[in-house]
Order: sequence, then C-alpha cells, then structure tokens
Amino acid sequence: MRRIDGMSVLITGGGSGIGAGAAEHLAGQGARVTITGRRADRVETVAAGLGGRGRAVAGDVTVAADRTAMIQAAVEHGRGLDALISNAGNMYRGPVDELDEQALLDVFHANVVAGMMLVGQALPHLRERRGCVVFVGSVHTQRAFPGVAPYAATKGALEALTGVLAAELGPQGVRVGCVRPGAVLTEINQRAGLMDHDEAKARLEGLGPAHALGRIGTVTEIAEAFEYLIGAEWATGSVLTVDGGLSLGVTNA
Repeated sequence: MRRIDGMSVLITGGGSGIGAGAAEHLAGQGARVTITGRRADRVETVAAGLGGRGRAVAGDVTVAADRTAMIQAAVEHGRGLDALISNAGNMYRGPVDELDEQALLDVFHANVVAGMMLVGQALPHLRERRGCVVFVGSVHTQRAFPGVAPYAATKGALEALTGVLAAELGPQGVRVGCVRPGAVLTEINQRAGLMDHDEAKARLEGLGPAHALGRIGTVTEIAEAFEYLIGAEWATGSVLTVDGGLSLGVTNA
C-alpha cells in the first residue's frame, strides 16, 4: 500500500457531503488536498478547516476552462497530482414518461461527461506520478428505486467507465477505481430542489433497516474506501461497494 501522507489529491464537489468528508479525512492522513465546487464560500470554508493542507478552487466541472484551473491549482498546491476523486454530480429524477430531455442531458454532462473530460485533462500529471482516478458510483445500480432512472443511469455509466479506463490507462501506470456508497446523508437532493435537509435526513434514516448493518453510512466511511483505492497499488478496475449491506436486499425491520 502506498502511504497517503504527502500525496496530492484533487476532489471535485468538495464543498459538502462526501467530498468535504473525503477532504477532511485525507488531509488528516497527511495529503495535500485541493477541493473544487461551484459555491466559492463552501469550498473555501472546507479548505480553511484543513489548514495548510487544503486549497479551494471555485469552478464548474462542466466548463473546460474551470477544469483546467482545478488541475493547475492541484498541481501547484501538491507539487504534482497523485489522485483525482471525481465526486461532483447532480441529481435528476422523475417518471420516465415525464422526463425533460435537456435536464437529462444536463445530468449526464455533470455526472459522466465532465468527469471523463477531467480525467483526460489530468492524465499527463497522473501518468507522471503513476496516480489514480476514483469515481463515485451508487447503490442505485444494484437496487432499483422507481423514479430515479436518470441518476441511476449516470452511475451505471461511471461503473462501466471504471473498467474501460482501467484497461486503457493501466499500461500508462494509472489506476482507476470506483466506490459504490449506500445511503449517506449529503446535499444532492437539496441542491436539486427535491427536498429540504430535514426531509432528506428523515428519508435516508428511514432506509436504515434496509441495510444489513441496520444504519445508514457516514462520509468518513466512504472516505476510507477512497483512501484504500488510492493506496492499493495492485487494485484497478475495482468497484468497491461500501453500503452497509443495502444492496443485499435484506430488511431488519
């Protein structure tokens, strides 16, 4: 296992939820972390909490110039780039006969296309350090929740992409992995305007009995999975399920 201490890590969508939790965890292990997000105040607050190990860059992963700025900042802050955690994404849901085509294209752009482009732009730096890319999948690819087809489809695309890019980039010394979380409280539903914090929390906590371990997860538990994939030098093409047993289909009620 490679040590995280001293690594340079770029995390997209780092202003809240899993991204912010990953930034805190990895910086605590000694990494130099650059976090990005569209809300400057949020990413700056998270980065400030990391002390000298954190740097914030406001930007949108769907904008090419912003992606370039993110990578540049991470390379400057960490004196290179060892790992890219492609975490930024949006939620879009609804019955299939009521979906808006442009909204569907937008969520694929944010969740899939932008991440692919970011990997391509970061590749020279990752190649130089024999680095790693980590995508964020979802338990939605393992358990069917009606009405969430757009989001589940984007996550399925990322999980497929993990294998293809692992095969493509392996000869260049770059590894690719994916973490598939279960229910973890983040702001994705609130940002999409689907529900407020209290409603989102109640809904997620109501899923606790559907997990084999009887509870929803934490952002730190997902960050630990990121740390493993970044450091595991012989792991590539892996989709690591960290879902408390939600995908098993059991019920503890």
